[in-house]
Amino acid sequence: MLRKIAGPASRFVERWMPGAFVFAVALTLLVAVLSLTLTDTGPRELTLAWGDGLTGLLAFMTQVALVLLLGYTLANLPPVHRLLTAVAGVPRTPRAAYAFVTVVAGLASLLSFGLGLIVGGVVAVEVARRFRDRGTPLHYPLLVASGYTGFVVWHMGYSGSGPLNAATETGVYATTLGMGVVPVSETIFAWWNLVAVAVTLLVIAVAMPLMAPGEGEPVRPAPDAVFEDSQGPAGAAAGAPQEQGSPADRLETSRLVTSVMGVALGLYLVLHFLDNGFDLTLDIVNWTFLCLVLLVVANARQLAALVARGGRTVVEVLLQYPLYAGIAAMMAASGLAEMLSSWVVDAATPGTLGVFAFLSAGLLNLFVPSGGGQFALQAPIFASAAESLDVTQPVVIMAIAYGDQWTNMIQPFWAVPLLAVAGLRVRDIMGYTSVVLVVTGVVFVSTLLLVGAG
Repeated sequence: MLRKIAGPASRFVERWMPGAFVFAVALTLLVAVLSLTLTDTGPRELTLAWGDGLTGLLAFMTQVALVLLLGYTLANLPPVHRLLTAVAGVPRTPRAAYAFVTVVAGLASLLSFGLGLIVGGVVAVEVARRFRDRGTPLHYPLLVASGYTGFVVWHMGYSGSGPLNAATETGVYATTLGMGVVPVSETIFAWWNLVAVAVTLLVIAVAMPLMAPGEGEPVRPAPDAVFEDSQGPAGAAAGAPQEQGSPADRLETSRLVTSVMGVALGLYLVLHFLDNGFDLTLDIVNWTFLCLVLLVVANARQLAALVARGGRTVVEVLLQYPLYAGIAAMMAASGLAEMLSSWVVDAATPGTLGVFAFLSAGLLNLFVPSGGGQFALQAPIFASAAESLDVTQPVVIMAIAYGDQWTNMIQPFWAVPLLAVAGLRVRDIMGYTSVVLVVTGVVFVSTLLLVGAG
């Protein structure tokens, strides 16, 4: 059944899906037209809001770039890469391979969305290499799509920016709304969210193999260039002969330099958690992974080589993020975001507010693929609605988080880093991930209806 749906969907997307940058430009024009036609905003005001807004997410863009860069660096450190390569040998059949890559990417995404994207790409490449060596064909676009579908649970885990924002003293709930903090024990670590994580991973792990080409249907293998590229420079940076005659060379190739900084950063993290409890922010997530990188990397020279190579995972993000910041600014200045959310709120009841928040967040995520930026726009509206309808705040917080992660399956922005590792285009995988959008939507809606009813 799913194979019959996935085939036509994949062919349609391959023909009509533009690249991620073109998609961002199209969304910019669409939001401009909607703002001018549905609100009282004039062209001059909207243009100024857009231009001023291009810099609105620079701090968050830097945090996101670090997440991706550090995730790539950690995944490609020789000890970690060897572990991922060994793990890639676990699946023995094609169907098991698709399910396995899905689950591994999902678990990594729960730790950090940047790590999940990179691990999804790396494990997909390594699994494809193992099956090629065995002479067993795998449909590479589906395998890479499996790596990306794990990303559909990221906002339910350790780096979920919406729940983390609500749990901090400087977040929307504590400052803008004056409601105090909502601890992660009531959101990320709520029993119903943990159950939803497990069910979602199970559903997509079952769904991905069901979309595999049938007997006699063409199978597209991974390009050889992907395997050649994935072999360096992590090992080369560590093992190539180095000139060590000067003091500068000895410092660059000494583990002591990176280890000292890693220990210092680890000490800071321990003190932070002792003083603040389980206080997670995107910065703390970044420093956690930087600490691990510094403790595991062989020396500063190897670190520089890995970071230089990892730059390809962030370049398109850096190019596109200002456009999405401009879109967010237009939606905020014109009142379009508030208007769309208010329409949804007006139709909600206590039992359905979570579902409406989820659908609204899913729609807004297409225009603002930033968990933190989107949460800042929507949380005040739905928090007030939750108060008036006597719905607990964790429900709307996680509903916004679910919606944000859900439509990433048809929003190409976050697929770019993974595709840079895997050597494919957006259109190669989006047909499969659009099917995942449907099946995971059922899980998320069911969860929110059950929690809302309770």
